[in-house]
Amino acid sequence: MSKQSMSRRGVLAGAATIPVIEPAQSEAKAAAPSPEVPSINKTVQGNGGELHPLSSEISATLTTNQGVPIGDNQNSLRIGERGPTTLEDFVLREKITHFDHERIPERVVHARGTAAHGYFELTDSLADVSKADIFQKVGERTPVFTRFSTVAGNRGSTDMARDVRGFAVKFYTQEGNWDLVGNNIPVFFIQDAMKFPDLVHAVKEEPDRGFPQAASAHDTFWDFISLMPESMHMIMWVMSDRALPRSVRMMDGFGVHSFRLLNAAGKSTYVKFHWRPELGKQSVVWDEAVKISGADPDYHRRDLWNAIAEGDFPAWTLSVQLFDEEFAKSFDFDVLDSTKLIPEEVIPLRVIGRMVLDRNPTNVFAETEQVAFCTSHVVPGIDFTNDPLLQGRNFSYLDTQLKRLGGPNFHQIPINAPRCPMHNFQRDGHMQMSKQEGRISYNPSALDGPNLNENDAKGFVSFREHVQGDKLRVRSKTFSDHYSQARQFYMSQTKPEQDHIVAALTFELSKVETVEIRTRMLGHLVNIDDSLAKRVADGLGDTDAIVNAQTEIKARSDLKNSPALSILQNAQPTFKSRVLGCLLGEGADAALVSALRTAVKSAGGTFKTIASKIGGVVGSDGSRIPADYQLDGGPSVLFDAVAVVTSKKGLEELSRKVKAVEWVNDAFSHLKVVGLSPDAKPLGDMAGVKKDNGIISLSAAGMDDFIVAIKGGRIWEREPQVRPA
Repeated sequence: MSKQSMSRRGVLAGAATIPVIEPAQSEAKAAAPSPEVPSINKTVQGNGGELHPLSSEISATLTTNQGVPIGDNQNSLRIGERGPTTLEDFVLREKITHFDHERIPERVVHARGTAAHGYFELTDSLADVSKADIFQKVGERTPVFTRFSTVAGNRGSTDMARDVRGFAVKFYTQEGNWDLVGNNIPVFFIQDAMKFPDLVHAVKEEPDRGFPQAASAHDTFWDFISLMPESMHMIMWVMSDRALPRSVRMMDGFGVHSFRLLNAAGKSTYVKFHWRPELGKQSVVWDEAVKISGADPDYHRRDLWNAIAEGDFPAWTLSVQLFDEEFAKSFDFDVLDSTKLIPEEVIPLRVIGRMVLDRNPTNVFAETEQVAFCTSHVVPGIDFTNDPLLQGRNFSYLDTQLKRLGGPNFHQIPINAPRCPMHNFQRDGHMQMSKQEGRISYNPSALDGPNLNENDAKGFVSFREHVQGDKLRVRSKTFSDHYSQARQFYMSQTKPEQDHIVAALTFELSKVETVEIRTRMLGHLVNIDDSLAKRVADGLGDTDAIVNAQTEIKARSDLKNSPALSILQNAQPTFKSRVLGCLLGEGADAALVSALRTAVKSAGGTFKTIASKIGGVVGSDGSRIPADYQLDGGPSVLFDAVAVVTSKKGLEELSRKVKAVEWVNDAFSHLKVVGLSPDAKPLGDMAGVKKDNGIISLSAAGMDDFIVAIKGGRIWEREPQVRPA
């Protein structure tokens, strides 16, 4: 077929409008070279390999891989507006199946992860609301394997990208494996699993250029988000400090969805799961995250590994929010909507257990990479709700593991194998490693063989829920308020945290090249808060009037602020498991260094030394003080607080080193407490250090003021002078 005749036929290109040259057009126009049309499928072939002529209407229509036009690409097929998703939804299954199989063997999302073994200990029985064995006996310990991850980047990306963090826990219970597959943020971008492939495609590197890696600051992501009002609540979280955790040991975890607990009588109680770090929550500032990515892209995985190797085992409490159908019906928002949360002030958290991670993997591939988490892995006493995002995840995760790990026997990989007896008649398949003996491979059977039967008393039973309604693709009206909780989150933050959200939005949108996308986003932000939108617009230099994005429901201003949503309002003074970096100059006061080391360790922290050379320095008493880091390899971004101890002679050397001045300047700019020995003050002056509550004069006789200061964390009052809004 000639190029000219092909150009007359038209091509299929998703939702793009494709010009089709009709025969009535002039020969000159028909002979002109066709413009390059962005298209996934450049040809549309019929049974005989010929191209079907397409009208302009059909060529602009989304279809399945079989060419079937799609009537609704936003909603899964469900029974009634709030009912379960149907297995017959071939559009959803095809879309997610194709998405799940896009990458092998690396995970499509959550590819970069770190993990550890440990245990979960029950501290408060839930026997009244759940028959799950794991929730029965106070004091009982259940083995766990927990994996933390970033979402957008590949395995080779950096730990410190601004991103959601995965928080997935595999419980090896006596009734089988339970996977609580969550994130460090309690809500999500989308309400229906139908949109998950679109979300991930949008946030991944742009396919025509292969960048940016592990970053959301680009056109395709913000184009998608600006067309998805339901994402606005999540965007507030991702643009907040929650997306830049100091350590995976210092971040929350959430089950995200509303699940069900079932007791022995079959009674249902809704539940939301929350993990809280015993070390407290802590984040880094953006400039620090950027520099850490360059200094140590493995910062989070190294931090977790070292802590466990040194016996400083990280721990979290597991809490639940429990509520019944009556509350679900009375709540301001739909409990099946994964873009919403239930404030802790409305339903307080009930602490039921504690997880401790006390053993590092012995092989990252065999364990961290091959572990397979599935939301559908639950045990008797835990059940699903009709949350459309959860319903889709239940299909998607299993489908992903089948492809990624080679077939249906991935449960035989040791890290995935249950720790309780396992018997069934499933047979053969790729990578079968079990020697399956006997004649019988089915049930029921009257022949001699394994006598395996159902167990009505102990077996998994789904909640008996009355469901009726038409099969339809529709979003429940109860999912329609996209701005109220986004506003509540923003208004619940402290001023520094609000400033960081504004700065993050300004930075991200400044990377967006398409003006219309920035304009659409400002229209959403003004629906959340006028001042938020105005500040971002000012940061972008956009002086046009902001036009509100259309919405069915305007953001409510009557929702009470929720202090629990703020990191800073819940910060506890501590230096436990934090790190002090001490920059040494020749002739450093040995007694002062020793006093610093002792005080930091007494506060539960780690003391590290930095010097111009890895061999360290000679102290004031003639002894050699070894260095943990050479100056170029130990930038101050790697530490939670810093000190400089030097003599006048050592000061002369340090003052000539640009890296030493930058070391102190970065620490000051990143709002850290800076301790200076008497002879180190001139170096602070060179670095632009200005006196405030976080600049402490050090002496061996008095460490109290310094320890109190470093326990208090960052000096947020300093931020306006180092990073004016």
